[in-house]
Amino acid sequence: MTSNAKTPEEYISQLPEDRKAPVSKLHEVIKKNMPNGLESGMAYGMLAYYVPKAIYPEGYHCKPYPPLPFINVASQKNFIALYHSGLYAKKELYDWFVAEYPKHSKYKLDMGKSCVRFKKTEAIPYELIEALLCKMSVEEWITLYKKTKLNK
Repeated sequence: MTSNAKTPEEYISQLPEDRKAPVSKLHEVIKKNMPNGLESGMAYGMLAYYVPKAIYPEGYHCKPYPPLPFINVASQKNFIALYHSGLYAKKELYDWFVAEYPKHSKYKLDMGKSCVRFKKTEAIPYELIEALLCKMSVEEWITLYKKTKLNK
């Protein structure tokens, strides 16, 4: 479910009541702990935390105008999704997250390559997300992104 909101605050204000608090808390946790150099805003109809063009002017993928995404948060129909590009790009980070998750949640991990789905919003492991945010710098993300892009 994408949104036409122009700011994170507008996005959160448009959410159903039961989603406002957990998405707002995720937004605050990410903003407080995200790697130096990232900016927050909106992209692809979701909350976005991205490498600004001032740091990585090449932008994202084959379209140079959007900034390079790193983390996104979206309120989907049946869950809240956290998309973390580093989980997709770095196997060690993915493996770390999968191993750590059971220490922070009594629920089974519901995850794709970079998408973590939280169906029980009251059980979002905010402390684990804080730890995840400290595991990769913007510089490392750009290096991994370039390497992955060149291999395609």
